[in-house]
Amino acid sequence: MTEAGLPLEGVRVVEMTHMVMGPTCGMILAQLGAEVIKVEPPSGDKTRSLGGMGTAFFPLFNRGKRSVVLDFEKPEDRDTMHRLLATADVFLENFRDGQLEKQGLGAEELRRRHPHLIIAGHKGFLSGPYEHRPALDEVVQMMSGLAAMTGTREKPQRVGSSANDIMGGMFGVIAILAALYQKRGGKRDGADIRIGLFENCLFLVAQHMVEYEMTGNKPRSMPEREHAWPIYDIFDAADGERIFIGVVTEGHWQSFCREFGLTEFLEDPALRTTTDRILARPRIIPRVADIIRQRNVAELSQKLDALNICFSPINRPEDLLTDPHVRRPGGLVTNITADGKPFHVPALPVEWNGSHLGEGLKVAPLGADTSAVRAEIDKDDTTSKAAGRRA
Repeated sequence: MTEAGLPLEGVRVVEMTHMVMGPTCGMILAQLGAEVIKVEPPSGDKTRSLGGMGTAFFPLFNRGKRSVVLDFEKPEDRDTMHRLLATADVFLENFRDGQLEKQGLGAEELRRRHPHLIIAGHKGFLSGPYEHRPALDEVVQMMSGLAAMTGTREKPQRVGSSANDIMGGMFGVIAILAALYQKRGGKRDGADIRIGLFENCLFLVAQHMVEYEMTGNKPRSMPEREHAWPIYDIFDAADGERIFIGVVTEGHWQSFCREFGLTEFLEDPALRTTTDRILARPRIIPRVADIIRQRNVAELSQKLDALNICFSPINRPEDLLTDPHVRRPGGLVTNITADGKPFHVPALPVEWNGSHLGEGLKVAPLGADTSAVRAEIDKDDTTSKAAGRRA
C-alpha cells in the first residue's frame, strides 16, 4: 500500500473464474487496489483442492479476493448475482461459450440488464473456426509452434510454467484498464472483451512467423538455432555446477578474453569481427569451456559481474527462495492461505512510486464474505430506493 493509495481503489470486480488464466486477471486487479469478489458454487472452486503441480494454483492466483458462495439452482441466488453485478464495474469469467447463458449470465443478458458493465471473458480461442474448442496451456503451446521452438519438431517441449495462462490474465488486465480509461473519458456503456489463450501464445511466436515471412527460412528451434554471438552458452564449472555466459558486444569480447587469459583470440587476425568469431565457434567454445571448467560458479559470477557481462547460474525454482536479489526488501511478499498459513510469493513485477505491491494478501476461506456482501447489497438497494423517493 502506498501513501497515496492504489490506482484501482473504488473499482469493484465480480469474478467467476477457475484454474489460472481468469484468476490471474483478478489477482492482478486486486493487487492494483480493486475490490475483487470471487463468486463460487457451494462446493467451491475445484482448484481449491488440487494437489501435485496444481497445489499452488488456488492460493497463488486468488490472493486478495473476497469469497461469496451462490447457488444458481436457487432463483434468489441468481437474483443476488444480478444485484451484485449492478454494483460492479467489471465481470470476469472463463467458462466455455454458452455455459453462462444457462444461468442467465450470458453476454446478451448482461448487456441488457447491466449496460455499464465491462465484461471480460477468458476463452480458449478468439472468435473464429476454433472458438467452440476448449484449450489448455499445453494444447496452445503445441498448436502455436511454441513447443516446437522450445524443444524440436521431433521432441516438442512445453514451457516449464503456466506461461500462457498467466500472460492471458495479464492481457485481460490490459484490456480492462483500457475500458476503464475509456469510461473515465465519458463513455457510459461498458465493453465486451474476449481474451484468447491460443492467440496469446500466437503473440509469443509472432517473431518466428514474421522471420519466415520476411526471409523464407524456416525458423530453427532454440536447441538447433544458429548463434548470433561468439559466446552464448552453458558451461560446466569446477564445482559440478553450470553457468550461462553471454558475450554479446565488442567490449565484452575484449574484456572477457583479457580476464580469462585468451589473448590468443585477441591477437588472431581471423577473429577481428563478430561474424568471424561466430564462424569460428567450433574452435572458440572448446577453449573457453576448458577455462571455465577450472573455476567454480561463485568465482566466475564475481568476475563476470565486475566485467558487466551477462551471466547466470542454472537455477531451479527452489533456489530463488535464497537468492539475495529475490530476498531484497519487498522482493518476496508474505501472504496467508485460507487456513491461516503464511507463504512467500514474488511481488508483482512493478514498483509503484517506489513501493512493492502485494504484501499481506489473504486467501479467503470458501464463502467467508457471503454474509457481508449480501448485507452491502441490501444497504445499496435501500440507499438507492431512498434516493429515488427523494428525487
